[in-house]
Amino acid sequence: MAPHPQKLTVTRRSWKLARPITTAYGVKTEAETIIAEISDGDSRGRGECVPLQRWGETADSVIAALTTLKDAMYSGLNRETVQRALPPGAARNVLDCAFWDIDANRAYCTVADLAKLGAATPVMTAFTIALDTPAKMAEQAEANRTRPLLKLMLGGEGDVERVQAVRQTVPAARLIVDAGESWTEAQLRAYLPALTDCRIELVEQPLPAGADDALAGWDHAIPLCADESCRSLSDLERIVGKYAIVNIKLDQVGGLTEALALVAEAKRRGLKIMAGGSLGTSLGIAPALLIAQQADIVDLDGPLQLAADRHPGLRYAGSTIHPPEGIFWGQPG
Repeated sequence: MAPHPQKLTVTRRSWKLARPITTAYGVKTEAETIIAEISDGDSRGRGECVPLQRWGETADSVIAALTTLKDAMYSGLNRETVQRALPPGAARNVLDCAFWDIDANRAYCTVADLAKLGAATPVMTAFTIALDTPAKMAEQAEANRTRPLLKLMLGGEGDVERVQAVRQTVPAARLIVDAGESWTEAQLRAYLPALTDCRIELVEQPLPAGADDALAGWDHAIPLCADESCRSLSDLERIVGKYAIVNIKLDQVGGLTEALALVAEAKRRGLKIMAGGSLGTSLGIAPALLIAQQADIVDLDGPLQLAADRHPGLRYAGSTIHPPEGIFWGQPG
């Protein structure tokens, strides 16, 4: 129970992208974020989420879900009870992260200390090359050829040509790809030899979530990573033996609490970890940095895709993300 009644404030803000990005849902020119702030008169905590269209979320639906909890917030909703009050998704994530922030503030420690993770250190993130024609993707890759790891967004027909064009343009780059549920089993089987020749290190979510049974027993050179196929602890049993890596995104799994549990259980089951994020600001990325500390691959370049990040925010030096400095999310203030 909070020392004083808690108040929840919810706001929304759109952030212009540095360049338009094509997704399965059309062309995006801005990132829409929802911010939740919990205050009790003495302390405050914030979180940020990005509604995921893939799961039927909109800014309005997330705000509506949060609004229904304002009375419960006043009565003492907390980090534990919010896990039962909301399903996995952006609304639970933004509240969960705000609770971690205010709980650390109340305890005069960092969230990393509160979670018994130790001090956060800088991490290297992949940089996303947006889905486009082969020539345009090669052009994007050329402009970012000095980055340590590039992630290519793919979408079905023509994907081999896209990858080959990028590889020819940046022969020394480390490359991973995200198919975003866009392939059929036949396409996956047809594409893998060419992707192997292009030295692709990972294929993320090749088949639609729910079609994973087709992957059982496969022997392939490139590790497969589950994204949309894993939203909770209960999904791990189903994906083991089909994927080697699991991408853990706070907006998808519903917050840092579930994400930390997923990391521990996934590792126990022999899966590697990718720390993924949404197309938002540093406020949403800061909690994911705690997952990145335990990850084999980090994909938290959202702020790099914006025309401008929030200030203050995290410091990106090239593809290296530095932990929060001063008073920001997860730091005592």
